[in-house]
Amino acid sequence: MSRSELRVDELESLLQRQRESFVEQGPPELAVRLNRIDRLLALVLDNTGDLVEAMGDDFGTRSRAASLFTEMVGMIPVVEHTRKNAARWMRTTKLLRAARVVGLRADVEPTPLGVVGIIGPWNFPLNLVVLPAVAAFAAGNRVMIKMSEITPRTAALLAELAPKYFDPTELVVVTGGPDVAATFSALPFDHLFFTGSPDIGVRVQRAAAEHLVPVTLELGGKNPVVVAPGGRDDVAKAAARIAAARLVNGGQVCVCPDYVLVPQGHVEAFVDSARRTWQGMFDTIVSNPDYCSSVNEPNFDRVLGLIEDARAKGAVVEAVAPAGEQLPDRATRKIAPTLIRGVDDDMRIAHEEVFGPVLAVLPYTRLSDAIGYINSRPAPLVAYWYGPDGDDFRGFVRGTRSGGVARNDFAAQMIPSAAPFGGVGRSGMGAYHGKAGFDGFSHYRTVVGSDLPFSITGSAAPPFTKPMKLYADAALRRARNKTRRRLARPSSSGDRR
Repeated sequence: MSRSELRVDELESLLQRQRESFVEQGPPELAVRLNRIDRLLALVLDNTGDLVEAMGDDFGTRSRAASLFTEMVGMIPVVEHTRKNAARWMRTTKLLRAARVVGLRADVEPTPLGVVGIIGPWNFPLNLVVLPAVAAFAAGNRVMIKMSEITPRTAALLAELAPKYFDPTELVVVTGGPDVAATFSALPFDHLFFTGSPDIGVRVQRAAAEHLVPVTLELGGKNPVVVAPGGRDDVAKAAARIAAARLVNGGQVCVCPDYVLVPQGHVEAFVDSARRTWQGMFDTIVSNPDYCSSVNEPNFDRVLGLIEDARAKGAVVEAVAPAGEQLPDRATRKIAPTLIRGVDDDMRIAHEEVFGPVLAVLPYTRLSDAIGYINSRPAPLVAYWYGPDGDDFRGFVRGTRSGGVARNDFAAQMIPSAAPFGGVGRSGMGAYHGKAGFDGFSHYRTVVGSDLPFSITGSAAPPFTKPMKLYADAALRRARNKTRRRLARPSSSGDRR
């Protein structure tokens, strides 16, 4: 039986084999870790054409260039950054350096956790399993990957390729439907990494909790965009960039702008510029290989349902379709770029992540109103600001909560390879990319040894002598007085509400 056909009841056995191999061989040396990273990268680079074709087949229409850039080219700097820095991240931190002279040694060693489970999403089915696997390998772990059943061709191909590059005790790729995913998420991994929706993230975390498995959850959310107060030309430039960003991967990106807050007097200018941008991008949508389809019919219907719900409840809906084309088109699962105004909290689109080529435009009068609107909703994965880096922007950063902040460009918070990527609150927990990924898949183990002729901590055991009791009282008295002096300083008054 091939690994692409693994039954549910085989998963625990496979995990056990990886764990036994990990325990037997111990934490791998740097050369082994880098070799595993290189083999994983080679798997991608040696099979680029087949992988791109599989992803295109899964989506129906997905540009080859889009897959190359978002799935492959984009991951290479992060992989290379990890390779370059893994040796430094692996170093032991030495504590109590002065005490070593007299016989007390203290170290903190980053150690691998063991076996890491990765549950991948469908929107970027390759990139979003490879990068966490690279981080897990850098930290010295073994890896099991559960691919999304929504992109079955990509999943099957990766499962077929993995044994050509890895022994199953190092890396294995698992495919299957929701039953396999449920069993996978309940396995007693040493860490579980999940990318997907918040609703499924809740189930994954609940399943992992049965074995106290720590989790990293990379989730989504309704990413807000604030267009800064400014002139009409500034608003028009911002609208052009935001409109283009909304169509990346057909809008099926966890960091896509979801709704835009525009100064009250410039809403029409924003809408005009967004409309012109979309009109200039596509002479045709239905037959355009660069215009990404909804990944499947349920997602196609879900996005249409959000649009129709908003329309029925009074929103102004404008589909920007090329002349002569009837959209949405069920045969190709393509939806025209759509602007929605007049959104209120009774509409589903005010609360549900769209994951499609739809942009809600809302007016604001004061910047504080825009910030208040964002803060009344769950923290997003990224908050966008289009405008200068001034006091208003700094107030926006201080006044909002999000996984990251990007100014004037789509997904700008992901440009530095060393930057942690992750959400907060309902948009996720934990982070990866750069050292954050290494840290997330490592345990920092403290190792302390003493060659002193006496026990430092023996004073905690009875009987307690009078000098020991006097020392304890004196130590507390000094700490109390020191704290009171700090609190008495004007600069330390703090917030005493």
